[in-house]
Amino acid sequence: MKRGIMRSNLFPLLFAFAFLFSPVFSASDLILAKVDRRIDLTSQIVRITTSLKVENTGSDVVSEILLSFPENQAKHLAYLKATLGEGKGKAKTSSGVGLPVKAVQPNDVPPGLTIYSVSLPKGLGKGHSLTLDVLAVFTHILQPFPEKINQGDIQLLLFQESAQYLSPYAVKAQSLTLKLPEARIESYSKLENAKLQGSELKYGPYENIPPFSYLPIVIHYENNLPFAVAKELVREIEISHWGNVQITEHYEIIHAGAQSKGEFSRLDYQTRPYLRGASAFRRLVAKLPPRAHSVYYRDEIGNISTSSLWGDSRKTELEIEPRYPMFGGWKTAFTIGYGLPLQDFLFGLDGKRFLNISFGAPIYELVIDTIFVKVVLPEGSKDISVSVPFPVKEWQERKISHLDIVGRPVVVLEKNNVVPEHNEHFQVYYKFNSLSMLTEPFMLISGFFFLFVACIVYSRADISISKSSASYLAKLQWDEVQATTQLIHGIISRCLTAHDKLETSLHDLSRTGDVQACKATRKSVDSSLKDLSKELKQPLSFLQSCPQAAQILPKVEELFTKERELQEKLVLKHTTVVDGYEKKLGGREIENRIASYQQKITALRREVDDLLDLIDEI
Repeated sequence: MKRGIMRSNLFPLLFAFAFLFSPVFSASDLILAKVDRRIDLTSQIVRITTSLKVENTGSDVVSEILLSFPENQAKHLAYLKATLGEGKGKAKTSSGVGLPVKAVQPNDVPPGLTIYSVSLPKGLGKGHSLTLDVLAVFTHILQPFPEKINQGDIQLLLFQESAQYLSPYAVKAQSLTLKLPEARIESYSKLENAKLQGSELKYGPYENIPPFSYLPIVIHYENNLPFAVAKELVREIEISHWGNVQITEHYEIIHAGAQSKGEFSRLDYQTRPYLRGASAFRRLVAKLPPRAHSVYYRDEIGNISTSSLWGDSRKTELEIEPRYPMFGGWKTAFTIGYGLPLQDFLFGLDGKRFLNISFGAPIYELVIDTIFVKVVLPEGSKDISVSVPFPVKEWQERKISHLDIVGRPVVVLEKNNVVPEHNEHFQVYYKFNSLSMLTEPFMLISGFFFLFVACIVYSRADISISKSSASYLAKLQWDEVQATTQLIHGIISRCLTAHDKLETSLHDLSRTGDVQACKATRKSVDSSLKDLSKELKQPLSFLQSCPQAAQILPKVEELFTKERELQEKLVLKHTTVVDGYEKKLGGREIENRIASYQQKITALRREVDDLLDLIDEI
């Protein structure tokens, strides 16, 4: 992209915006003797640190200082903190106690501005001065330009700002320093007193600036650092008074930088990841509290092994790597879980217990569009209250877990546009009776006790039906019918085995021609069948005389008849074949003589098998 094209598109809008803020308003007799601004552009989060030396030249005591932001910045403002400081400016961050800050709407303020009021701990009298350090953190304010890039392209961003400090007060002297991730810059607004030194771009000093002055600048620079944005983060903190705080965090991450276009080549990426994937990020680092244990990292598919964990007594770091590199517009979802020692985060005060733990996500430089922090308290907790150092939405739910009776109270905190500066400690206060901890063990002990008592009673009690009742006698008769039926089934099966021996002897005769051996087998089988026939008489007679066998008796009698008929046909077939061999008849003639027998035998054998299966089912 050519620099002239970029300027022609953006600067008319910015100059119109500068005209909008003409010096038509004077807030008070305050003046800013010196303003030092530092803008950090090294990540996706823009941090503006401003040191203001404020002087009161009027006669009235001033109790508040106004800060102004243009609307295009105010809608991206995620965090604002003002502290009293020494005003040294360079590389100074606000670390003291923040002063109260609130949005106000003064009269006669030019349109398109958002004004915040900083309340001073004590009034600023005539001729006195103080230094105010202001930290403003912005998200989604950097514009990818171009908006879509190929896999091998670098990511270029646009940042718009004013070289002069936009304030309701007159400024005697001010300077601006922008810290860039690299020394490479595509273009920047070359104004008077502009100087580029390595990766720092400086504007100023400017002197005697009237209120609401606005001198637009645009910086077009390279930034390939991770633009990881959590569209939603659900952070569940579950307290167990048995010694553990369990943290579970569900992330939905998107790369919010320049959109990736064209096809993705895995081969190019693996061979030259820093050239063919410069705008993608491959890993994220989570800084967990000290003594974190039982750490896991997984997604919907399952556990992800591409992670590393190390730490010492001061910190624990988890380096996680998604299943694929994250290019612009790509999304992923995963879960991180870990446990913490209870004594490090739960304390007692005035008869109450309170959890003191950090609010935001542990992942480095992560922007969170919406976060839900859920604190799951032990069952039986009451008088619950929350203390958070910034505004949040708050409500309560209830969670049913194992061995719960009425469920556990859950405090839910919701906040939008969350940055690492929000990772401050908050407190959840509640009352809890220590005897309530014995509820679950008592339930387990009672459950096992009653289970063992039930087993003892069951093993010793006689719960059978009275032996003199009609139903008990009917059951005994039916059991006897079933046993008799099984006995008949076994005898018939043995008969069929004898039939198979006859068939086998005929096959052996056709192979060896030994008629005597065949006759000997016939004689042995006849003897076995006579004995089996005698065995069948008694069980068959019992079934015929038992009323309980009325359902099964017809099938048993039919089975008995079919087996007799099958036996007769087999005997006729055997006699015919043996006679044929003794008369030295040909094989074809013997087959013709037994053909009618064979068809009948096959049909009868099928019927007998079907009857046996039917009796088994009954």
